[in-house]
Amino acid sequence: MTLHIDSKKIDFHQLVENSLNSIWIVNLEGEILYCNRASLSLLKLPSTNEIISKCYWRFLLPDFHEESKERLKKVLENKEIFRVEVQMVCGDGEIIDVEVITNPFYLENQIFAQVTMQNITQRKLAEKLLNDNGKLVAVGQIAAGIAHEVKNPLTSVKGFLQLLKEVNSHPYIDIMDTELTNALNTIKDLLQVAKPDLHHEPAVPIDFCKELDSIISLFQDRFYDVEIELDLKESVTAFIGKRNLFQKAFFNLIKNALEAMDNKGKIRIEHFVKDEWIHIKISDTGMGIPEEKLQLLGTPFFSSKVDGTGLGLTQVYTTVHEHHGIIVVQSEVGKGTTFHIQLPSSS
Repeated sequence: MTLHIDSKKIDFHQLVENSLNSIWIVNLEGEILYCNRASLSLLKLPSTNEIISKCYWRFLLPDFHEESKERLKKVLENKEIFRVEVQMVCGDGEIIDVEVITNPFYLENQIFAQVTMQNITQRKLAEKLLNDNGKLVAVGQIAAGIAHEVKNPLTSVKGFLQLLKEVNSHPYIDIMDTELTNALNTIKDLLQVAKPDLHHEPAVPIDFCKELDSIISLFQDRFYDVEIELDLKESVTAFIGKRNLFQKAFFNLIKNALEAMDNKGKIRIEHFVKDEWIHIKISDTGMGIPEEKLQLLGTPFFSSKVDGTGLGLTQVYTTVHEHHGIIVVQSEVGKGTTFHIQLPSSS
């Protein structure tokens, strides 16, 4: 039997009020006349008084103000509908990505704008992760191919040098042999990080607080002029992954932090859990990284160090992405750098 519902008896206000999407009613001046309950959770505000009667673009980043004003004008004057992505500022200062649909809303012969919003921050992070993974796979395949082609002739040259040393020893031959060994070791490292699918290490429960504390002890001789600050919380939160890969990743990050400061400064290491994500931050007060170079971090053979290969950070990025995590880098030249790793909790 089909149930027919009289639309006149439906409480549409209740539907809007209980919607999972945030809904605002805005006038031509941008004043917010109404907001539903979902708006409070979106912006992390305690009451509707923090939103109603306020200006719409007050909650947007400045880059989106002028465009939002133009869209609002077109909605109210030309009856147009817009779907865009903007960034908003929550009550606690967090910046979130939001999808916004703006369309005309009629009430008692007046026209307003209905603004419907959905938080898409996690979706944007997932898209970035997929994009970064694709880049790493492509670069890894190219790097592995080049490494194989270079490794074979270098191995042959090294063999002939060994024979030459037996016949006629010379200091220059010793130097050539040493440099060839360094080159072959670099290629070996490259093949290791370029082929993460060859890592057959089993996944096991990992206590990140314990692992970080253990790795820090390896650098005790470097901490005479460097202040180390630890803030490790909630070590009981479960995570299943490849322990050796993470040990190597944390070793690379701490080593880079020390080298960035020329062994003088401060390193801060944090571990905490928020919104079912495990957060690990490694910060230093070193030289920092220019903004235009941040997007290249993790690419093999890109390094901000004169004698660096970039393979250490490639291993870090590969390990984090392989475990469905996210890595965000913030840096300011002359003040320092923070690597922020976020991993989904296994609990």
